[in-house]
Amino acid sequence: MKLALIGNPNAGKTSLFNQLTGLNQKVANFTGVTVEKKTGSFLLPNQSKAYITDLPGTYSLYPKSDDEQVVLDFLLNPQNPEKPDAILVVIDASNLQRNLLLFLEVQSLGFPTILVLNMIDIAQKSGWEIDTQKLAERLQSPVVCTNSRSGEGINELKQKVLDLEKNKSIPPNIILQTYAPLQNVLQEIRQKYQLPNIYWANLYFHHYEKLSFLAETDKQFFQKLELKNSFQALHLQADETLERFRVIEKIVAETTQKHEKAYNPQSITRKIDKILLHPLWGYGSFLMVLLLIFTAIFRWAEIPMEWIEQGTAHLQAFFRENLPNHFITNLWTEGILAGIGSVVTFIPQIALLFGFIAILEETGYMTRVMIMMDKIMRKFGLNGKSVVPLISGAACAIPAIMATRNIDNPKERLITTLVVPLISCSARLPIYTVMIALVIPDKMLWGILHYQALALLAMYLLGLLMAMLAAKVLSRFLPFWGNDYFIVEMPTYKMPRWKNVIITIYEKVKTFVFDAGKVIVVISVILWVLASYGWGDSLEKAESAIKKSYPTLSEEELTPLINSAKLEASFAGNLGKALEPIIEPLGFDWKIGISLITSFAAREVFVATMSVIYGLGEEGNEQSVRQKMASEINPQTGKPTYSVAVGFSLMVFYAFAMQCMSTFAVVWKETRSWKYPLGQLVFFNILAYLASWITYTILR
Repeated sequence: MKLALIGNPNAGKTSLFNQLTGLNQKVANFTGVTVEKKTGSFLLPNQSKAYITDLPGTYSLYPKSDDEQVVLDFLLNPQNPEKPDAILVVIDASNLQRNLLLFLEVQSLGFPTILVLNMIDIAQKSGWEIDTQKLAERLQSPVVCTNSRSGEGINELKQKVLDLEKNKSIPPNIILQTYAPLQNVLQEIRQKYQLPNIYWANLYFHHYEKLSFLAETDKQFFQKLELKNSFQALHLQADETLERFRVIEKIVAETTQKHEKAYNPQSITRKIDKILLHPLWGYGSFLMVLLLIFTAIFRWAEIPMEWIEQGTAHLQAFFRENLPNHFITNLWTEGILAGIGSVVTFIPQIALLFGFIAILEETGYMTRVMIMMDKIMRKFGLNGKSVVPLISGAACAIPAIMATRNIDNPKERLITTLVVPLISCSARLPIYTVMIALVIPDKMLWGILHYQALALLAMYLLGLLMAMLAAKVLSRFLPFWGNDYFIVEMPTYKMPRWKNVIITIYEKVKTFVFDAGKVIVVISVILWVLASYGWGDSLEKAESAIKKSYPTLSEEELTPLINSAKLEASFAGNLGKALEPIIEPLGFDWKIGISLITSFAAREVFVATMSVIYGLGEEGNEQSVRQKMASEINPQTGKPTYSVAVGFSLMVFYAFAMQCMSTFAVVWKETRSWKYPLGQLVFFNILAYLASWITYTILR
């Protein structure tokens, strides 16, 4: 049985999906668009399997954004291979009157439909008493009360789905008075496209321009009908909505009662909002939340990261000692294991970052951040809805750019898409943490503020500041495309659903390990080959030159000098040396130059590159990459290579540089133009170079 899950934003739809499917779910994109789609499966009481698709949140079947348009396409497309057998409409039980609009629209399509009254606990605490039996009779549809946080009502919902499969009763075909004058036209459309009822015909007529499955000839047919009948889509939509609300008003009056209660989640929410939405304390609280997150990323992740690093080093040493000195052994230990280690090392930090973002969304605090930031955002040519993509950009720019589809104004959507890559994403996190650990002391300020956490916060705020300034510049140059309004659902504060948080962490870490990880390991192997071989006998000559120059040194003392000379003479060394004159003003040497080149595949590759470069030929050396980088000495100055000036210069470069080819591709898909991603590539990399040069010049 195939099901679709539909609901208003913040109705707990995704939590319900997680309760039903657990980890039996996968994430993909809807065909032809970059909007994310979640599908999963679960067992019904008779042990048969049901498949369910979690559709994007929508307020009605009259879409205002691309996400909502996807919902309409999914339901109306006759060729949709995932066309549902039944629909679960999830609504917030404490907002019955507003949420029932979507239910009535979906029911009018003729799908077998179940109404899921979610967050029933909050409705009851707020004083709502709902007669579900009477509500089911009035709606002529099964009604189930659930609490997706605790799992209450899930088994009953599964039973209702099974009952629906056995008795596929078709909902009543309610003829709206609004469309009485258009009966003949709608019947003509219905017959031409063999549609289930005239409400389908009505939605075809309203949305034909945006329905992806309609051919150009179909759209011309509708255009002619529109002219012939003087079709006023907006007026009819407004009339339909008012007619439905008159019906809803009567249903709610007959089936619900409101009692005043001493404990009311909404009144408690209002009290908390007096602090968290305050013009001064609100911003202060947000900064403290960010500082807490970055402190946790450093302090809590440090021990497991050290275990993983030391484990990787021991594993490499074990294989070197127990396998023959052969090409395959070197490839395995210095190429593949180094790459895998560089991926796995940062799982604790990635997990913590995504976990905290999930908690902010679960509690309802992220919505408050959007509201609080709206006034500031508008001064930079954006609005409050831009906050979600910008904050999501701290995780990954790709889904963040997809999230801009919720922004109705085309100009604000485009600006947000263009500046999101400036937000420091999780791919930059390994670079920041390695460099900060090298150049910033692991000490506390005033006993409460961690120096390294403050430095990491500064890097994220730098990215945000530059994104805002870039948005301001773009808003001046891009043409004006009309005003829009910032309307957002205000959920009550809730304790996070830990199951949802764990599933989010699992999905994101899995994506990082298997998507980014594959790229990192492949590039690590390629880099190892480039760093292990050179033109002709150049590596042998480099070794001979070192032995002649230092005849009195022991073999143990000669080994690091020989390894360094061989690396410099290798293909990778030649590449880095060719780049060195360009990057020398930034404080970078040829080794960093190699990592800059490899990072254009994915920024995370920086650490893997360093793992390969500093791990080549180090038999018996079980130091971690960070320890080796910390002990690296600049031969010209005699001081550590990674000074404060070099460390911050490198971080600033990575903060602004456009080095993610996946982001480049997504921007092209979203804008349908090459000029925007190419503009980002040129502008951001020039900006990165200049900012890095200024940073190094000041700090040196």
